[in-house]
Amino acid sequence: MTKKQALIFVALTLGLGWAIRGHFGHEHGAAWAGALAGLAVIVASGRRDWSGRLPTLAALAGIGWGVGGMMSYGIVVGYGRGVDFANVYYGLTMLGVIGGLYGFIGGGLFGLGLESTSERKPDWARLLTEMIAGGLLAWYVLIAQFEWKMTPPRSELWSACLGASAALAWFLYRNDYKRALRVAGYAALGAGFGFGFGNFLQTMGNVTGLSFNWWNVMEFSLGFFGGLGMAYGVFTREWPESREPSKAANWIAVVFLLLILPVVNIIQAFDPGPFLRAAENLGLADGAAFFRLQVKFACLATVLFAVAGLLVHARTSGASQKPVVVYAPAMFFLYTFYYLIFSHIKNLCFYSGLPFQLNHALYWVVFAVLAGLWLVGRHQQGHVFVVSKPETWRRWLILIGIALVVLAVCTLISINSHPAFPGAHERF
Repeated sequence: MTKKQALIFVALTLGLGWAIRGHFGHEHGAAWAGALAGLAVIVASGRRDWSGRLPTLAALAGIGWGVGGMMSYGIVVGYGRGVDFANVYYGLTMLGVIGGLYGFIGGGLFGLGLESTSERKPDWARLLTEMIAGGLLAWYVLIAQFEWKMTPPRSELWSACLGASAALAWFLYRNDYKRALRVAGYAALGAGFGFGFGNFLQTMGNVTGLSFNWWNVMEFSLGFFGGLGMAYGVFTREWPESREPSKAANWIAVVFLLLILPVVNIIQAFDPGPFLRAAENLGLADGAAFFRLQVKFACLATVLFAVAGLLVHARTSGASQKPVVVYAPAMFFLYTFYYLIFSHIKNLCFYSGLPFQLNHALYWVVFAVLAGLWLVGRHQQGHVFVVSKPETWRRWLILIGIALVVLAVCTLISINSHPAFPGAHERF
């Protein structure tokens, strides 16, 4: 792929993954979306050394993006639905902070995996300990002591993610993992801007009065710009030869991706309530039996796709040429298709008696575009990595300033376009 194709490929992947994540929520949904983004980077890169460690790297991306799933942002979104500048701008910028924390940890852990070599192996146990300690300390100081609350009365675990991000940044800086730190920075910038801008798009969509899942547009925006930032951080630097793949680590990661994550999503996201209401709309007398049937469908899908993924990994991951031309794309498209089918089971898309939702059809359009990009770009490998100029503090301040100005303009447009929507909140 060319650099531009690779950037769009990864951005669309995380945008799609994050839109689907909206139907699952929390850490488990975010982890699946993040893993898709990691797979997309590896496919677009065409690097054999990264493909050899594909499951491990994808799992790191999934865990990193999934950590931020603990943060609450529903009320913060409500600030952006108001009519005065202070509250709306506060909402958009605080969503920028929340999205930035998603991206920093997700991009940082993934970048650290990419920068790991046979000579320089990160001390993962030390990093995990420091991130946990940093998260607890930040929450205690900012929330328990200073009471600097972003989203009262909801959870303030954004502070824990802030502390974990600070610990991760210090670890990367002092151990000279400059590429990983840069990926974390661009992923944070992209996801932060994407979340705030997405809230603006959601509000403007509601202004139109068109019946559409505009909340899903906001989620897609976070993923698209977050994926764009992470991909830019990766594809604008040269990377050392990655460490030799560990068969044990890869198999553990494959099991995590194909079995553990889906099972957790079934346990956490399959709430009986929506299924009982759907059964009533379909005229079914036994809603509980209908719910159990959908859980069985989800479990069957998990078994079928897990077996398929395990077979792909077992048969192609060790061949010298196949990790690039077969293994990585096969795992990427299988895992993306898996997530799509899983979301359709969750949302009962296979039942004609329920209302059709356009956003579910658009997921397949994005999937088709991803397939087209890969088919067009698979013979153009080797042109992805185009080194850009070294970063300076001035450049970062300019980029952050531009993002804040754009969100300020979005705020002015928003408050002059509508009355207060239902669900609007006031912080000040």
